[in-house]
Amino acid sequence: MTVRVILIADDYALTTGVSRAICELAGAGRLSGTSALVTRPGWPDDADLLRPLRDHLAIGLHFNLTLGEPLGAMPIFAPQGRLPSVSTVTRGAILGMLPEPDIEAEFARQLEAFEVALGAPPDFIDGHQHVHALPGIRNCLFRVLQACVTPLGILLRDPSDRALAISRRGVAPVKALLIANLARGFGLAARRRGYITNGSFAGISNFDAATVESEFASAATYASTRHLIMCHPGFSDAGLEALDSVTTRRNAEFDFLLEANDFTRLVWRAKRASDGRIQWPGMGYGASHA
Repeated sequence: MTVRVILIADDYALTTGVSRAICELAGAGRLSGTSALVTRPGWPDDADLLRPLRDHLAIGLHFNLTLGEPLGAMPIFAPQGRLPSVSTVTRGAILGMLPEPDIEAEFARQLEAFEVALGAPPDFIDGHQHVHALPGIRNCLFRVLQACVTPLGILLRDPSDRALAISRRGVAPVKALLIANLARGFGLAARRRGYITNGSFAGISNFDAATVESEFASAATYASTRHLIMCHPGFSDAGLEALDSVTTRRNAEFDFLLEANDFTRLVWRAKRASDGRIQWPGMGYGASHA
């Protein structure tokens, strides 16, 4: 049986170059979806570019707690108006020392910014550097979502996978196992609340531009239902270099995905039902459909 993979491009609106590259790939039918950083200054304009693509592209919220500035005041979490590093956030999550009211309010602001720009709730939710799945933060996400968004049709990305699958793929296994451990229990908690999750996950990488082809090939292996692969294509420029260490790798991913190769033929093309919801493959609700 041919594996179909849900290929999601992260970091939409990070920079103009990243957004342009993702839109070009989406227009060519090379992506299943993209998740947006609504905290970036270019988001409102970049959102306009996504509207014509919505019929065949799942569009999600890339919840951000570690890059740049929050959308509103976070007096305890970001007292100087700058979001902390991922290591600081992760440490706080492990120790149970995160100010959940600050995080909950910021998630609500980012969700609103997404909906105002696109006129619809996100089709799925994930997190920049996977922060959405961390202990404590996940509770903030669940509380806000349950208060204002119906769970039907929304996928929450589970960044964990089985240890055996991670080991056999052999791509950044230590990093992937660490993320899986930090996200432990997230998928089950999401499904118990009625949300869809991916059944398996790949795409974690050390971001070497020379290993793009082999890593995408590995990412498509050891898949279960709703196998989700994240990717990070983009056009590198000075703006990107000032924000992120992943630059040449983004160009390499764009070049690879734009080609009609064996991998891109595996990519699942999103479709919307008459009510506007994405029809996720193997779609089911609740823990019984895990």
